[in-house]
Order: sequence, then structure tokens, then C-alpha cells
Amino acid sequence: MPVYKDAKGGWRVVFRYTDFRGQKKQTQKRGFSTQREAKQWEYEQMLKTKSSLDMTFGSFVEIFVNDRRERLKESTWHNKEHIIRTKILPYFKDRKIAEIQPRDVIAWQNEMMHGKQKNGKPFSQDYLRNLHTQLSCIFNHAVRYYGLESNPAKLAGSMGKKGAREMLFWTQEEYRKFAESMMDKPVSFYAFEMLYWCGIRCGELLALTPEDFDFEKKKLRINKSYQRIGGRDLITDPKTKKSNRTIDLPGFLADEIRDYLKMLYGIRPNDRMFTITKNYLHHEMDRGAKEAGVKRIRVHDLRHSHVSLLIQLGYSAVAIAERLGHESIEITYRYAHMFPSVQQDMAKSLDELRKEEEDVSEES
Repeated sequence: MPVYKDAKGGWRVVFRYTDFRGQKKQTQKRGFSTQREAKQWEYEQMLKTKSSLDMTFGSFVEIFVNDRRERLKESTWHNKEHIIRTKILPYFKDRKIAEIQPRDVIAWQNEMMHGKQKNGKPFSQDYLRNLHTQLSCIFNHAVRYYGLESNPAKLAGSMGKKGAREMLFWTQEEYRKFAESMMDKPVSFYAFEMLYWCGIRCGELLALTPEDFDFEKKKLRINKSYQRIGGRDLITDPKTKKSNRTIDLPGFLADEIRDYLKMLYGIRPNDRMFTITKNYLHHEMDRGAKEAGVKRIRVHDLRHSHVSLLIQLGYSAVAIAERLGHESIEITYRYAHMFPSVQQDMAKSLDELRKEEEDVSEES
């Protein structure tokens, strides 16, 4: 495992090792400023090859990436990779993974909780929780497969809260005002019509093609999602297994989408109908909410608005979950405060049951 003085300047390392198949391999890296830096890199490669927990956290992350990346959807990995690269590695990269303690994680948490978004606002509770989950996932991998004694992130305790962000929604009247302000741009109007009246996810909307619609039966098939990653358009499977579904369309919406398709000259059955981005929809929400004089909500809050509308119409959590591609228990948990309370009816029924028992006892 020699270290050489490179003819082009700097130092170069040639590292030879045996892979998991027992085959001899060789890799090299050049451009080190000093011999010490070159030897340190060589030492880290040796530790990684032996899966020694004397390696740095940064070196273990490379192992983690190799182990996990191919098992996840590209869009999912893209989000994880961004968190690891920008929020985790800058703090733990050069520390030996076996020496990181719960107190180190707590110090990192405190810094994250004081962190700011680009707009100057603090990180959301959901985002903080996501950061901690990702760090804990890396340590869990080291515990389960590489012999790390314990997970310091687990011992430190979590930060943030799931679902802590306020759930906003529009009433039907608020949406009507907003929709009127969108009529000057057909692609915006019809996109928001689909989001509000179907409750589909943004990625599901942007992946829709004409062949997904059966206008005779007024049905819509949802079996894919759109993401834009690294400047590339990517069509993936939906978010969950339950997300593969077919939903019924209200008649007026089926007619609207049929009219919209007539505007798209030369569109083919498997072409995307809404060749816009999530960012475009966010900007249109800003514009429309301002013009309509209604509160600004997120694009995803249109999904909450659809659920609210269905609850008002008296539909059960099971029926709503089937339409949205959710588990019914998740609908019950997330929207419990919107369902009509039956507590008084329960108490009344129990009271009547008790009185019936007392009446029977007195008769006997």
C-alpha cells in the first residue's frame, strides 16, 4: 500500500485490497498536499476494508451509502443524501464513529434547533425530527451490521415533533375565490382543480397522462409519481403501495379535464399533461391567494382541504383513506379533530344500557 511523490505535484496513494468475492482490487487517489494526508487516507481505506470502527464517521457514511443506496427510490435517496451532506457530515465527518457520544449528538441537536432556513425562519419541527432520524439511521446501521456497541443518537433522544406543522385548509368558498383568480392560466386552473377535487399528491398530479383517464366511466388511475432531480424528469412508483389506486371523478371535473386535453395540441396518450413544476405551483399559490384575498396555504394543504370536504359530507375514515391512498388509521389519527364527536352519544347509550339493567333487576 505505497504512497508516492506524484510527478504532477503532490502525493499519490495506490491502495490494494481483497473484495467480498475474494478478488484482488486496486484503487488510487492523487492530489494530496502532504505525505501525512496521503497516509491518513490510506489508513482510512484500510479501516473501511476491515470494517473497523476505528474509522471516521465520514468513512462509515461511505459504507452506509454503498449498503443502502440501491435499496431506495432515487427520489428518496436524493433527500437523504442532501441531509447527510449538508447537516450531518460537517459536524461528525472527522470524528471516529466509535468515539461519538450522546453528549456530542445533543450538542449537534442544539445547533440544529438554532438553525435557520434560507428565508431566515427556524427549521420546522418536522424537519428537525427528520434530521435526527437520518443520523440515528446511520448509527443503527453501524450497530446492526458492523458491531458498534450502541446508538448515541438513540441515547440522546429525539428532537422535533412529527406532524407539528399547522394543518391548514381552504373552505369550498375560499377555494372558489382562488380558482377564479387562476382562470387566466388554464394549466394552473386545471392543475388546482385536480388537486382540490381529487385530493391527489402533487407528484401524482405532475405524472398524469391522458391514458390514466377513463372519461366514459369517470375514473382516474393513479400509478406513478413525478420528481425533478438534478435537472432530470423522473417518473417513479407512487409513495406507498396503497397509493396505487383508481378513484372516481365528479362529472364536472371529468368534463373539465376533457376540455383541457383538447387544448394540448398533439399530446400523446402517455405524455405528461401538466409539464410544470412544484415550484411553479407554489408561485401560483402565492399569486392566486393574494388576488383572491384568501389565506395562503401550501400546495399540499389542498389535500387536507379535500379531506375536510369529505368529512363534512359524512364519509368515513376508511372511505377517505381509500380515495387518498392512505391507511385508514392514519386518516383517523391525523384528522380526528375534524370528525364529528360521538362522545355524548356514547355516554347517553351507556346510560340507557345501565338503566335497562336496573329495570330488569327491579322486576326480578
